Amino acid sequence: MGFVMTNRTIGRVGGVLLVGVLLWASPAAAQFGEETRDVTRGGTTAAEFLSIPIGARATAMGGAITASVNDATSIYWNPAGLGKMGKAAFAAEHASWLAGIDFNYVAVVLPTSIGTIGLGVTAMRTPDMEVTTVTEQNGTGEMFDAASYAFSLSFGRALTDKFSIGGTAKLISERIWNSNASGLALDVGTVFVTPFRGIRLGASISNFGTKMQIAGDDLLVLVDIDPNNQGNNQSNRAELRTDQFDLPLTMRIGLAGEVFQTAGSRLTLAVDALSPNNSGQYVNVGAELGLLGDLLMVRGGYSELFLDDSVRSFSLGGGLRYDFAALNFALDYAYENQEFFDGVNRFTLAVQF
Repeated sequence: MGFVMTNRTIGRVGGVLLVGVLLWASPAAAQFGEETRDVTRGGTTAAEFLSIPIGARATAMGGAITASVNDATSIYWNPAGLGKMGKAAFAAEHASWLAGIDFNYVAVVLPTSIGTIGLGVTAMRTPDMEVTTVTEQNGTGEMFDAASYAFSLSFGRALTDKFSIGGTAKLISERIWNSNASGLALDVGTVFVTPFRGIRLGASISNFGTKMQIAGDDLLVLVDIDPNNQGNNQSNRAELRTDQFDLPLTMRIGLAGEVFQTAGSRLTLAVDALSPNNSGQYVNVGAELGLLGDLLMVRGGYSELFLDDSVRSFSLGGGLRYDFAALNFALDYAYENQEFFDGVNRFTLAVQF
């Protein structure tokens, strides 16, 4: 009898414990599920500066430029746009980016008998900052900065009057104080002019390349491998090893076309769908109004539509075109609104010759 009662007691206790575990696990599982649903891919890639848009024209149009880019910024957006350029060109851009960071872009484009070659440099640099440590929280007196660079070599060619292809090879470098990381990447793109009222279809894949891992003198540390032993060497040198991170791979598909076009004016509408590996999918839309034979440009756009927790929104700007002898000058301006920071003003100067 005692044996039977013991089994029953164990069974009852086990049942109570099982019910208790289930009651505890249900809210825990629900909480865990809710937390995992909130996890995003933002901030999971290296060289995030490669996601900053290039060019005041494209920025003012909300980044919806994949199908209609045809200047030196094609190196960034879609190298197939180089195939539509019949003249040599130079472009330079400056922007005071977020938190006082300088952002600059310079490019040169040279048409040849086999296609168009482009060289571009993107540079981003922070202002000098004072070094602080756990023990020296007011500063050590030393200064440091951080910088990111991308050196691009592009080639684009028009295979027919309706279809162009292009590609870009990039060397990427990032540095903070005495440590740095580097990587290689490739871009490919196409532009196709459809038979439907000249609507253009563009597609590109950007930043397909190697992982980046930071290394350098700042990762060297002194380690006591046996802190419980007071007589051992407490100054062993070791190197911290960081993780490797992917580049911000982005696929763009865009459409662009003229809503109306006369001898002296036109209105171009554009839309891009983007699928990056460091955020959710989203859509950019933009418009460009050309007046007086494209002497005066007025632009507007909206970025990151349908993206949760988007940091960009509307943008606007304009530009002037002026031909002087064999030189074609273009000066563009764009204002880009930011969700959590002050808006960004951008200026781009371009010359075709």
